[in-house]
Amino acid sequence: MRTSNHLIGLVNFLTFLLSIPILGGGIWLSSRANSTDCLRFLQWPLIVIGISIMVVSLAGFAGACYRNKFLMWLYLVAMLLIIAALIGFIIFAYAVTDKGSGRTVLNRGYLDYYLQDYSGWLKDRVSDDSYWGKISSCLRDSGACRKIGRNFNGVPETADMFFLRRLSPVESGCCKPPTDCGFSYVNETGWDTRGGMIGPNQDCMVWSNDQSMLCYQCSSCKAGVLGSLKKSWRKVSVINIVVLIILVIFYVIAYAAYRNVKRIDNDEPVGEARMTKSHPSHFHL
Repeated sequence: MRTSNHLIGLVNFLTFLLSIPILGGGIWLSSRANSTDCLRFLQWPLIVIGISIMVVSLAGFAGACYRNKFLMWLYLVAMLLIIAALIGFIIFAYAVTDKGSGRTVLNRGYLDYYLQDYSGWLKDRVSDDSYWGKISSCLRDSGACRKIGRNFNGVPETADMFFLRRLSPVESGCCKPPTDCGFSYVNETGWDTRGGMIGPNQDCMVWSNDQSMLCYQCSSCKAGVLGSLKKSWRKVSVINIVVLIILVIFYVIAYAAYRNVKRIDNDEPVGEARMTKSHPSHFHL
């Protein structure tokens, strides 16, 4: 029994350590929500799951140390629910970021982003006018487009240099006009609109050289935010999948150890039975 308790305690300690990358992923998403992605609700399920794993693993560890079967049982039930929640979160993350990606552009190092390439719940959420107002305000306040400027020894970046850059989805979608507008490069966030081919892309009409406007109200900016979210969520989901696999293995080990504790307790009750085995009676009928 002591060996089983030690095993459960070790598994709970390792489970506690596993909660750190999950919580770290949620905090990382939270930091991006305040500066890059500007969606402040997606990280909370991950943070809650990470904290829950910490608390439950500590309860299981205490149960193993003090041989409290109720705490062990509570750990197994709660961890099963947490594993189910983590699986649901991973499926949800992949489902809402499944469709859509940037389009390659001839002779350009960056991708262009189009809202019609995306679909589903997340697109509808981001595209909602009232919600987009908050996101676009966050993007402006974060200075996402101010950071795009470069110079070399005081010399501004040339058009050829800019065209070869690998811009982030937000930089490509929000800080410059779509390539198919045909505007002429002046600087990273300034473009000559004269002679441009304003065709079916309505973003060409929305673009403004006003640094407080740029393409923050463009559909390409919304697509850029979706593209940035997809990259962020996929990175975190890879970590979550690895953690989930290890978590399931630990759960199976802990469950087997708990069953062993129960079996030993049922076959060898503490007290009289053990004393009888240790000091057998000398009386014979």
